[in-house]
Amino acid sequence: MNSQRCSTLYQKPRGRRSIIQCIYVVGFMDLFGVSMIIPLLSHHVKALGASPTVAGIVGSTYGILQLFSSTIVGSWSDVVGRRDSLLTCLLLSAFGYCLLGMSTSIALFVLARIPVGLFKHSLSICRALLTDLVSDSERPLVMGHFNAASSVGFILGPVVGGYLNEHEGGFYTSSFTCAAIFLINAGLVWMLPWSEVLMHLEETNSSNSTSKGCNDNICRKLVQNGSHANSHHPVLAAEADPGSSPPGKHRGGLRWRDVSLLQPVWKQLSSVGSKIRLVASSDMWDLFLVRLLMAIAIMLYYSNFSLAMEERFSLKPKVTGYLISYSSTLGALAGFLVGPVTQLYGKNMPALLLHSTIFTGTLIFLYAAAPTVWQVLLTSTFFAISTCIGRTCITDLELQRGGVQASGTLIGAGQSVTAVGRILAPLLSGLTQEFSPCGPPSLGVVLALLAVVVMIVRIPKWEGRGVTKTAEHRKSE
Repeated sequence: MNSQRCSTLYQKPRGRRSIIQCIYVVGFMDLFGVSMIIPLLSHHVKALGASPTVAGIVGSTYGILQLFSSTIVGSWSDVVGRRDSLLTCLLLSAFGYCLLGMSTSIALFVLARIPVGLFKHSLSICRALLTDLVSDSERPLVMGHFNAASSVGFILGPVVGGYLNEHEGGFYTSSFTCAAIFLINAGLVWMLPWSEVLMHLEETNSSNSTSKGCNDNICRKLVQNGSHANSHHPVLAAEADPGSSPPGKHRGGLRWRDVSLLQPVWKQLSSVGSKIRLVASSDMWDLFLVRLLMAIAIMLYYSNFSLAMEERFSLKPKVTGYLISYSSTLGALAGFLVGPVTQLYGKNMPALLLHSTIFTGTLIFLYAAAPTVWQVLLTSTFFAISTCIGRTCITDLELQRGGVQASGTLIGAGQSVTAVGRILAPLLSGLTQEFSPCGPPSLGVVLALLAVVVMIVRIPKWEGRGVTKTAEHRKSE
């Protein structure tokens, strides 16, 4: 009787499956629309009369805004709920791209980049929403599929944007098309079967007390480690007062939320600030440092790729473009390998992250020392796969250690760290190119080695914390 109840409890509802599949579509369309615009921005701002210096400053506006807004908006999604925050970000991003389509001056161009820079965090909120909907064991697989769908959109978007740009007023047509795509995404999010999933989550939360009646060990493990359990998240969950939340409060902000979107702004900001303080005071500096080092190393690999191919092997830009497209396609397909690889490692994400980082650093070294184009092709093949797996691993570890109760805050903080890498990488690339075309990837090798050293020192502490937490949890039973 109890085993039958447990097996019924963890059947995947149709509503949840529909939301997951729809979020894949939203991720695909999001990057499809954005990638239509990105290659055209620098040409458009120069066409408006901007000097190279002004164009550089204008181009950095988006990155600077993303740096400061990623954590705040991610935490805000924890506070007001995924649905309201995702709809707000999609609609304001659509407004920004619509302004971009009307930009006939540099001032209007900068104004259009402000709402996009502040609120273009739809992908981060989608990842947090997927974290709410799936168990810890399902998360790497689902995240890998989401990253694959988004990457396909990023590959196809420039093709459509380039085609539209060949016609008169192509940039404006691309901008309005991108705005329309974000409006369609908002419509998809609005029509998702939220009520069915929320009902399932409430039923699951109220049924968690029946887990003690499950005699089957596998079922008991599912109850303890499933998508609605909070007890195994050591850092942020341990710091929160367990008595401060009402019974049945859901961890991801999908149903229960700290404040409503219609509550006063000061109350929302207060809740956002408390969540950010929890992340800032948690012992997660090592993971964020590894993320920063590897983000810079990967960006240094790509920073002067075209120029290095021309100087080292006399490749034409057209051939280099084919090589980059080939690598991007492999990176998209690699998203489908994340699930099987994590299964192969027995869900040991620290070990998988360490090995993928070592592999990535080795590939950067082989690229920097490559004597032929064929070796570059070989390193590009495996580099796309290793970086895809590494990104998924680092996000999953942040959620494991920080707790999915603040998944939006954690994912947003990770994006802010990556934004710091985007600011530093071009500067470091320019400095190292003064010495050699292989300077940027050579520095990337050094940074990857530093990341490996940090993990070798810190992983025993991660695992020790996890073992202690598991022992405490078993004692509580």
